[in-house]
Amino acid sequence: MNNIVKKLLLVSLLLSTFVFGGFGDALKKQKFLSPDEAFQTTAVMKDGMIETKINMADKIHIYEDSLHYRIISPKTVELSVTKPTPKEFDGDKVYEKELVITLPTKEIESKVAGDYTLEIEFQGCSDKGICYQPIKKTFQFKGAELGMIDKISAVVKEGNPKKIVDFFLHESPIFIILIFLVLGILISLTPCIFPMIPILSSIIMAQEGKDESQKSNPFLISLVYVLAMAVTYAIVGVIAGISGIDVGAALQNPWILTIFAAIFVALALSLFGYYEIGLPASWQSKLTKASDEAQGKGGIIGTAIMGFFSALIVGPCVTPPLGGAVLFITLTGNAVLGGFALFAMGLGMGLPLLVIGLGAGKFMPKPGGWMTRVSQVFGVTMLAVAIAMLGRFLPEGLTLFLWALLFMGVALFMGVFESKEYEGANKLFRLLGLVFLLYGVSLFVGSISGANSMFRPFSKFTSGVTVASAVVEDKSGHLGYSIERLMKEVKASDKPVVVDFGKDSCTACTELEEITFPHPLVKEQLKNFTFIKIDLTKNTEDDKALLKKFELFGTPNIIFFDKENNYLADKTLVGFIKPEVFAKHLKSVAK
Repeated sequence: MNNIVKKLLLVSLLLSTFVFGGFGDALKKQKFLSPDEAFQTTAVMKDGMIETKINMADKIHIYEDSLHYRIISPKTVELSVTKPTPKEFDGDKVYEKELVITLPTKEIESKVAGDYTLEIEFQGCSDKGICYQPIKKTFQFKGAELGMIDKISAVVKEGNPKKIVDFFLHESPIFIILIFLVLGILISLTPCIFPMIPILSSIIMAQEGKDESQKSNPFLISLVYVLAMAVTYAIVGVIAGISGIDVGAALQNPWILTIFAAIFVALALSLFGYYEIGLPASWQSKLTKASDEAQGKGGIIGTAIMGFFSALIVGPCVTPPLGGAVLFITLTGNAVLGGFALFAMGLGMGLPLLVIGLGAGKFMPKPGGWMTRVSQVFGVTMLAVAIAMLGRFLPEGLTLFLWALLFMGVALFMGVFESKEYEGANKLFRLLGLVFLLYGVSLFVGSISGANSMFRPFSKFTSGVTVASAVVEDKSGHLGYSIERLMKEVKASDKPVVVDFGKDSCTACTELEEITFPHPLVKEQLKNFTFIKIDLTKNTEDDKALLKKFELFGTPNIIFFDKENNYLADKTLVGFIKPEVFAKHLKSVAK
């Protein structure tokens, strides 16, 4: 018994010595609060004000100069706020216990339209000696009701066809058609419509060279061209929505593109004055008798045919509204409403062309020598369109060579080596020709050195400073994708996944590869993703199945998966996206 008591006393003595000697503290693990425990942040809208409150735990403080308020969506806006007087702590200005700051909603709504996201950024420390990483808290608020045009513009800028469909699902048919007309007008302000301007202008110019009895009204020509274009968009969209067949992609066949490129070359040579394109006189007289006066004069049928094929082949832009309309038809099965919506969109897209026709009718000068120069300009434009079409399937080096010949030929045609006394303003004209010549020579050097970009013809000589592509250069690896192969690669990734659907005949796809993906901001964000590029040029059954699986239409389309391999349909992007916008979008996906 005495031995047991002695042992207990000895143990007690050792423990007391251990504790009072300070060793007990070494066994205690210092516990610090998590950021959410240390800084409880709220933001509430009430009576035209947003009250933000940060409740700090005991012995926690925030540095005054680290506190920032900003709007981060729909655009970034730094907010100027009235801060309370801070306290002094070890020579720094800090806030403790509770920090309340109010923001007038009117001030915010004067800078952003519609719903917005408020971000509060700050950094704080504990008096016990730990400092937290910078903290950002975000809060969603409903802003002032957007006007209809602002709503449409916001949806289109977001670039997500599914959101366009959601926007229209509960609207009346008449309203939907009117909205697609507005969407078409918005698209008309993009480069999609540019290739059609010289085609229509050359048709109108051809009319000016005819006798008054044979002329057609320029506005009527433009109207027929635009109507044919709008009908084409409607037909193609309905077919794609019902059957899943991409008619535009089917027409990007090399043989078809070669035939139409040849037609444009023939038209260009005609505009240069080498010959005149026309039907035999006997055919013309028969057609005149068979047609009424409106159709017989001016080749109205021919104009309609040009409008039809221009919509299909010359400008195969896939935009969010077009993708949204096709998806609307696919999801609702309402081909009639979808067709009328696409027709209205085509009319809106053709607005600049109608303005050209109207202006040509009122302000076109009388025929004269100026027409020869203008015809030659349109001839060069036709040749450029032909090269652009051939470039959709020819090797990049050969395409670059054709561009070089065009620019050098234009320079020679402008008399770059001719010298005349007292030529006056023609010197400026020759200077422009010299610029074309130098650029053409640059493209020629680029074509034989293996360059593949009109924007970087000397890339093979400046490889040390050129911007590396954000994607793999071996294009063969982008072909032959199936749903199974794609999902296998997605599941193998431990990062979020970006999937880019493109094809050789897609101008916007090339712009993404040349402008957006190599941009430093985009490359920095892409480090957080696995990037997969899928080439749909061959339009195989697997390609069609991929588009159908993710409810996509045409190219370019960019889809996203999160870290858990979930498909983020609301993050899909369609068409060309500017680098800054794409980088911001990537950042939002990675959160």
